[in-house]
Amino acid sequence: MHDMDHRLLSALHDCGANPRVAAAARALSWSGEHGALWLAAGLAGAALDRERRGAWLRGTALTAAAHLASMGVKRVVRRPRPGSDGSPVDVTPLVRTAGRHSFPSSHATSAAAAAVAYGALRPVGAQLVPPLAAAMCVSRMIVGVHYPSDVAAGAALGALTARVGASWMRAGGVNHG
Repeated sequence: MHDMDHRLLSALHDCGANPRVAAAARALSWSGEHGALWLAAGLAGAALDRERRGAWLRGTALTAAAHLASMGVKRVVRRPRPGSDGSPVDVTPLVRTAGRHSFPSSHATSAAAAAVAYGALRPVGAQLVPPLAAAMCVSRMIVGVHYPSDVAAGAALGALTARVGASWMRAGGVNHG
């Protein structure tokens, strides 16, 4: 498994040799830092979609919660990033990172949480967010800061978090029973 993780990372990181690919991957990585793109999208949805404002805010909260959960897992697992001291893969990252640990990818966690949560709110969300979230996930390997297993675990954590909270998000979060 580790060998495949390393080979896939190397292949995707090699795509960053193309200046356009590298620029797009850097932009996605920068915009996804601390879940910023996804939190801003949720707040924009809340501002623009008055009918579903509460659901958008709860979806944003789920996205933030998923991101925080990934940060907690990183503190426990403490896997070094590719190319760092103690890493078996020699890659030169194309971006700086906020932390030293790679598992799981917090970018992938918040992207997948947003794809699941926001996709459930509007058909346009279901069409636009997942491809952008997938691009965000792939960008983390192109810039050389995550292994594919980091991204897969992060995406699973984000999707699960949003899925578990989906009924709360849509129902209003209050039990009037």
